[in-house]
Amino acid sequence: MPHTLRRVTRALLSVSDKSGLIEFARALAAHGVELVSTGGTAKAIAEAGLKVRDVSELTGFPEMMDGRVKTLHPKVHGGLLAIRGNAEHVKAMATYGIEAIDLLVVNLYPFEATVEKGADFVDCIENIDIGGPAMIRAAAKNHDDVAVVVEAADYTDILDELAANKGATTLQLRRRLAAKAYARTAAYDAAISNWFAAELETVAPDYRAFGGRLIQALRYGENPHQTAAFYATPGKRPGVATARQVQGKELSYNNINDTDAAYECIGEFDPNRTAACVIVKHANPCGVAEGADLISAYRRALACDSTSAYGGIVAVNRTLDAEAARAITEIFTEVIIAPDATEEAIAIIAGRRNLRLLLAGGLPDPRATGLTAKTVAGGLLVQSRDNAVVDDMDLKVVTKRSPTEAELRDLKFAFRVGKHVKSNTIIYAKDLATVGIGAGQMSRVDSARIAARKALDAAAEMKLAEPLTKGSAVASDAFFPFADGMLACIEAGATAVIQPGGSLRDADVIKAADDHGIAMVFTGVRHFRH
Repeated sequence: MPHTLRRVTRALLSVSDKSGLIEFARALAAHGVELVSTGGTAKAIAEAGLKVRDVSELTGFPEMMDGRVKTLHPKVHGGLLAIRGNAEHVKAMATYGIEAIDLLVVNLYPFEATVEKGADFVDCIENIDIGGPAMIRAAAKNHDDVAVVVEAADYTDILDELAANKGATTLQLRRRLAAKAYARTAAYDAAISNWFAAELETVAPDYRAFGGRLIQALRYGENPHQTAAFYATPGKRPGVATARQVQGKELSYNNINDTDAAYECIGEFDPNRTAACVIVKHANPCGVAEGADLISAYRRALACDSTSAYGGIVAVNRTLDAEAARAITEIFTEVIIAPDATEEAIAIIAGRRNLRLLLAGGLPDPRATGLTAKTVAGGLLVQSRDNAVVDDMDLKVVTKRSPTEAELRDLKFAFRVGKHVKSNTIIYAKDLATVGIGAGQMSRVDSARIAARKALDAAAEMKLAEPLTKGSAVASDAFFPFADGMLACIEAGATAVIQPGGSLRDADVIKAADDHGIAMVFTGVRHFRH
């Protein structure tokens, strides 16, 4: 409607990211908009041959204190906050010489990028913007009269409206931009507060906020009747959020969740030590293996549970090569994620048009600190990332028999995998490959039996005389509360056990292991994953 239009006569521009700035400023000037600017932004506009008024001319005060004080002034905030249709506001503007600012263009000091590059404390503090958020919030509050832009991506929308409405913006656009502006300052403050908490080693700050930048709106959530979107948070941990999608259909909510699970698990395997492959279905690994190369690792992982692998997610820890790509495309796979891929591998996968290929550019560090969060009714549960790695644990042999070198190798492998499987977790492993996985059961005994049943099915498919759980090593993500769970593993053929220990009945479990000649080690570390 006509009364919602607001003509832009004066714009204040103050940006750290100058992408598209000159083109935008030139277009504004062509619409007769007076340009007011600060510091480096004003210099860039002037050097482009455009007329620009320094903010110090507007305020009557110079920039001072290394630029900390330049826009925190009544003539700036009055120009942004004055309600144009309010007679008292208009009178105050006339009395104090306050000029209306109809368009604010601000993107904030690059605090997140400064932290990401590992800057010191003082540098991070100096990259906390004060005037910018204050102006953004003022303009957004007064969006009935003022348009606010917080990133260059919205320059086109402003210019389109000015062209369509004879130099004016619509209320609809101003409201949308105002909502975005508040979300941006909220995410900015969240990044700062979380950085402070980490620097001060504050485990439970009185307030906790999280913010993110939209990566993509998703077709739906876990189910078609749910809405969903995917956001990037500060910090560039390699994974699905940072990956480049080379080809394939748009990722779904479940694709993203499962791909994250796969890539976090594959990050446990150092590519300089071994090739490795993880296959995930519904957020749980259904096959994991090391190998001399990616194709052998993939085939060994697939052998664990080829039925569940159908339609799964495949993650590898090295540059995807043609041989591995060819093998993976032999069955229906939803997503492949790798640090990189050869051109030949990319070409092979291109033959499966709907198969998504993601290149993450690196592997996540399993030892890195960080936070994870999940919602509950009326609240957030926030915790530090599970960054415990079995190679760093002080393993304690608690049975009469110590594990052999081969058993110990498989025990560590199984416990490494178990960290990424939903509790209750039982992992059977043999020769650095999973041969049975039991996940997400209410009873640990049931997890042991389900994993053994899976191994029987795999043996029948491969026409083996006995399941590969015979002579395997087994890992439990938490202690055995009774001996029955471990006895189920022994019945399946396990000869060595790794578990956290800590049960009131540890002595009973150790005795049962000794009675069966089983080797058992305690880690002292639990890996619940709910």
